[in-house]
Amino acid sequence: MAITSANQLELLQTAEAVAREKMIDPSLVVEAMEESLARAAKSRYGADLDIRVKIDRKTGRATFTRVRTVVADEELENEKAQLTVVQARPYLDDPKVGDVIVDEIPPVEMGRIAAQSAKQVILQKVREAERDRQYEEFKDRVGTIINGVVKREEYGNVIVDVGRGEGVLRRNEKIGREAYRNGDRIRCYVKDVRRETRGPQIFLSRTAPEFMRELFKMEVPEIYDGIIEIKAVARDPGSRAKIAVISYDNSIDPVGACVGMRGSRVQAVVNELQGEKIDIIPWNEDPATFLVNALQPAEVTKVVIDEDAGRIEVVVPDEQLSLAIGRRGQNVRLASQLTGLDIDILTEEEESKRRQAEFEERTKLFMDTLDLDEFFAQLLVAEGFTSLEEVAYVDMDELLVIDGVDEGTAEELQARARDYLEEQNRLALEKARGLGVEDSLIEFEGLTPQMLVALGEDGIKTLEDFATCADWELAGGWTSVNGERVKDNGLLEPFDVSLEEAQNMIMTARVTLGWITIEELEARAAAEAEAGEDEDEEAEG
Repeated sequence: MAITSANQLELLQTAEAVAREKMIDPSLVVEAMEESLARAAKSRYGADLDIRVKIDRKTGRATFTRVRTVVADEELENEKAQLTVVQARPYLDDPKVGDVIVDEIPPVEMGRIAAQSAKQVILQKVREAERDRQYEEFKDRVGTIINGVVKREEYGNVIVDVGRGEGVLRRNEKIGREAYRNGDRIRCYVKDVRRETRGPQIFLSRTAPEFMRELFKMEVPEIYDGIIEIKAVARDPGSRAKIAVISYDNSIDPVGACVGMRGSRVQAVVNELQGEKIDIIPWNEDPATFLVNALQPAEVTKVVIDEDAGRIEVVVPDEQLSLAIGRRGQNVRLASQLTGLDIDILTEEEESKRRQAEFEERTKLFMDTLDLDEFFAQLLVAEGFTSLEEVAYVDMDELLVIDGVDEGTAEELQARARDYLEEQNRLALEKARGLGVEDSLIEFEGLTPQMLVALGEDGIKTLEDFATCADWELAGGWTSVNGERVKDNGLLEPFDVSLEEAQNMIMTARVTLGWITIEELEARAAAEAEAGEDEDEEAEG
């Protein structure tokens, strides 16, 4: 196969034909041909030569050139493709490093092996171009719904023809016991598109909460127009789901708009999701109100929120407990996913028993530590006192409002509380020293003797030990494991040390030890604040 005038035009015709068939840019096919011809020329003239081929896009004429680059003496590695400045003088008037010398060479005669090699190069380039086209086409469709046709099933995974590519609906992304046959039409959510060596992988889902969100957007024009927004979605695929909606137009009821006339809109979504029951809930900024809505159809009598722990306690009538929890915990689980809070459900009887137990426990604390009779201790608890520290350091006026307490009694109460606390601190300090806690940590501001004992029992005995701690190790926190929030207990959590307080103490210890300067600390804080502002601006945009 020689590149002659007889077949020059065929190169362009072949390139255009392949490009049309594969729906890619013809120039990519021509570039592949140029590379394959250059390889064939190298096999003829020598692999060390830098040979390049250029095909004229109009005439199809292939021009073969040998390129040599001028390099510094010490960089000369390939004498066939490189020249020093001295060696280049016969070819160039004033050669400099980086200049190139281009000489045209005769076209090659391609034998059978060279032609086969050229064909492989072209096919490889065409495949790569086709994969790039598919990736570029589908990567922008992530987060949307796509229609396809079932091609086959492999090990429980459904392969879906989505037009110019194939998508994979994995077994765990199907709803319940869905079964499909070849040729069935299917609607899926494009969850992810990844560029891989075997081509772009399109991952589909029918269980993702976003699938339901997009279905409602298709069925409810107000959502598509932005008048109504879906704030949260929680699903137990194929069984039950909850969505929280809000309307930005006071004249439009968000729940009614999503339900539609005689339930037509929501029913269209239910049918697509194999009969999945959907609770549509009005969203509210107030977490307690939102949770009451989310736990429907159960009635809630009381809500207590612990924002630091991200937990919420719900009290329901005794006869409503099973309804609030739902079958196999489904109702409370979906409400938890919807609100992003861990929910504890108590009956009114259970909550009453717990309050009574707390009352008795605090009464006994004041009786034992302040040497009070039961009636007087109960008075303190009834007035809202929960700890000895409150009694010892509260403003005296708050004690004088208690029936039967005069100024002398209040002073005596506070003196007893302070004496007890001081004795407890003395004993705790002795225990901390016995554990090996050093003065560098004992003298560190912000740590009580009881905190020092907790640290010493965990092996933290020096200021250096303390400075290496992470904030969550001290204050505790929550981590997500397999989609569930798991509690991490902190060493100083029983002493109500917040995450921010833990961070400040650790940074102060590091500054004290000279590990970091105050200037570096301030610069880091400023950078974090600036990054936070940028994120807020992006979110608003």
